[in-house]
Amino acid sequence: MSRLRLFAVLALVVLSGCALPGSQSGFDTDRDLGHVGDYAHDDTFAFDADDGLSETQLEAVKYRSMARIEVVRGLKYDRDVSLEIVSRAEYRDQQAGGTGNASTFRNELWRGAFVVDGETDVKRAFDDLYDDSVQGYYVNNRIVIVADDTDDVRINRQTLVHELTHALQDQHFGIRRESETIDGVRAENGLLEGEAGYVPQQYDRRCGDEWQCLPDYQPPTSSGEALTERPFNVGLFLSIYAPYAEGPPFVTDLYERGGWDAIDRAHDEPPRSTAQLIHPDRYPDTRPADVTISDRSSDDWRPITDGEGSGSDGGDDSDGTGNGEPRTETIGEATLFATLWANGVIDRPLTAGATDDSYNYSHPATEGWAGDSIQVYRNADEPTWTGHVWRLEWDRPADATEFADAYRRLLETRGAERVKSAGDGVYRIPDGEPFAGAYRVSGTGTTVEIVGAPAVDDLAAIHATEPESTPSPETAAALEPASTVDSAATAAP
Repeated sequence: MSRLRLFAVLALVVLSGCALPGSQSGFDTDRDLGHVGDYAHDDTFAFDADDGLSETQLEAVKYRSMARIEVVRGLKYDRDVSLEIVSRAEYRDQQAGGTGNASTFRNELWRGAFVVDGETDVKRAFDDLYDDSVQGYYVNNRIVIVADDTDDVRINRQTLVHELTHALQDQHFGIRRESETIDGVRAENGLLEGEAGYVPQQYDRRCGDEWQCLPDYQPPTSSGEALTERPFNVGLFLSIYAPYAEGPPFVTDLYERGGWDAIDRAHDEPPRSTAQLIHPDRYPDTRPADVTISDRSSDDWRPITDGEGSGSDGGDDSDGTGNGEPRTETIGEATLFATLWANGVIDRPLTAGATDDSYNYSHPATEGWAGDSIQVYRNADEPTWTGHVWRLEWDRPADATEFADAYRRLLETRGAERVKSAGDGVYRIPDGEPFAGAYRVSGTGTTVEIVGAPAVDDLAAIHATEPESTPSPETAAALEPASTVDSAATAAP
């Protein structure tokens, strides 16, 4: 089914999505580029924005901004775009309108990625992430600016230009997503958000010498506060932020290859993985590997199927009876980076106001990603007991070893110890810890396979081992833990 998402500016604290195109009255197609309504790109305004903008002034700023975006992008708007102002309280009320929790699949997916623990509903984690962060968004041919005080309207120039760029994209290329996976959506967002980040950069370069630009109001939330001090899930934030961090460099690379024509062509053939965003030289030729998971579960466990809810952001969260194929999801390189960073494996400063290099998602532990697939299982007798099988493919055996070693360090940071009596690569995080449970890590060649379960005995029931999946000596050495225990707690939590 099609999915509706908002397009929102993500500065360092603002988050994203998209929508289906809307329709309003059209503009004169014979008009000059850079002339929208009664305004031109080189107009100057006499009013002072320091005291806030009236409705008439706000309209003037919008149309002049549209005219300037046309000059930068070389494309005309074919219809008007409405602009609304809502209060932060109104926005929160709108977001609170949704009911219910995330699906079983979605909760286990993000728990398996060590981003949202088993005691926290993923929908609530996302709501907490968005509520205080969004400064503006585009949906259905209208831009909504979220203001702390609707009686004193101040517009952040980059927010307005960013959202107006999304409107121009919508009118010329459409903004539907083709992908149904986390990684695919992040990749397609990377092109759209990258262009919507690149255009304001080119716009700002003309301010001063060529164009009169109003002061760029900075909302209070754009402070230099460290991400780790913000009251939301940093792992989720970094996953969603990837299109905004890696999108502009990706679009810059496209522009340097072939100007706006190259970016136009990319809308017809968007990036298919965040690996292509992070490593633009992989676009468009290096596609994600098709990773499959064989079902080796016992009668006590069954995979959640397509009819039982989605693991992707913004999808169906129902948990009805499914009769389709086992549901799978692709995490991707960017979210793997977020996982390792949020769990203390990657040591890189990420603070608001830092240089762009601080948001470079390339790291030796994840840069060899070729593809991945995760599948969620549910216990037939105790539906609240869930587990997962996560299979990851890498470009080279050395890349697989690098990630396996990083994942082992992640387990260690979460208090895991090896269960010696359970065989190679089995770990247990004690009860009472946020990600309590059992984990089995194995690998051969370019493959790493991770199984998560409530208890050690459930690992084989969810995904029995095969003789050929025994780790090679090189991979086994990489997985050798720092400490071991000779006990296996088998009681489900």
